[in-house]
Parts: sequence; C-alpha cells; structure tokens
Amino acid sequence: MMFNKLFEIDKVSDSIGNINFREAVRGIIIKENKILMVYSKNKDYKFPGGGIKKDEGHMEALKREVVEETGYVCSKINEQVGIVTEKSRDRYTNDRTFKMISYYYVAEVSNIRKPQKLDPYEAKLEFKPEWVDIDDAIRNNEKIITLGISPIANWIFRETYVLKEIRNHKKGSF
Repeated sequence: MMFNKLFEIDKVSDSIGNINFREAVRGIIIKENKILMVYSKNKDYKFPGGGIKKDEGHMEALKREVVEETGYVCSKINEQVGIVTEKSRDRYTNDRTFKMISYYYVAEVSNIRKPQKLDPYEAKLEFKPEWVDIDDAIRNNEKIITLGISPIANWIFRETYVLKEIRNHKKGSF
C-alpha cells in the first residue's frame, strides 16, 4: 500500500457521542500523463468516487461512482493503493463524530462516455470531469488552502495529500 493517512479535521474522540461512519471508494485514473479529476464551481479538484451503498462491493461502487461523476466507464480496476481516514465533528448532528474511510484504487477508463448522473449536491457544485496535470491540480488546491478561499470543501485536504503521494510515486509508475 502506498499510503495510509488519518486527517483529524477537529480533535474528536470516538467515545464522544455516536459515530456517523461512511466508507467511500475513489479512482486514481491516469492517461497520457494527465489524471482524471472532478472540478467544482469552487475551483477545486477531487478524485472521482464516493460512498459505498449497502450491499455494494468496492469495485461495483467505484465503477458506479466514476461513471456518475465523470461519464467515463471503468474498463479495469487495479490494486488498492491507499486509505485515508477523516474524523471531524458531524456538521449536522451535535455530539456526534463523522468518520469516513476512503479507499483509493488505480483504475482505467475506456473511451466510452456517458452522461453524468450527479447527485443534487454535485449538480449544485457543477461537477465536471477534467484531465489535468498532477502538478497543476496540486498547485490549484494548495492555492485555495493557503489563501483560505471560501468555501473550502473538507475533501481538498484529503485529495491534495493523495495527489502529492501519487506524484511522489508516479516516477515508478502504477
């Protein structure tokens, strides 16, 4: 495994209140030295992927999420290369901890493109797929973090960390 990271956005304890637990899968898709990312109206980049539904496996969830968010169809899912765990206070329920584990997989997409099927919040953020240079995506997200450009999505810290891990390991290639 390439990385395993814990982000504690707020200092919280698993023993305080209930835990709202979520698992997600995210695709690392590189083609011709560009990485497929989802760009939002907040001008940030995130990996395609999202929550695993009940009775859904990682591969099935990743294929569904990639096509929903980008329109691209996964042709192959390779090894899991990392895990990021995030803990914070739940934004919606007092005395509750939000904990999410994201599993990152190297994947490939075919040239087949379907229409995006965005969730309402994704449509509101105007998610668009974009093939981008890894360094450009890192610089872009770091600028948002450094300048404190609002609103800052929680995912920007996670995704910037993973982009840097990929860049560091990319020389050996996936």
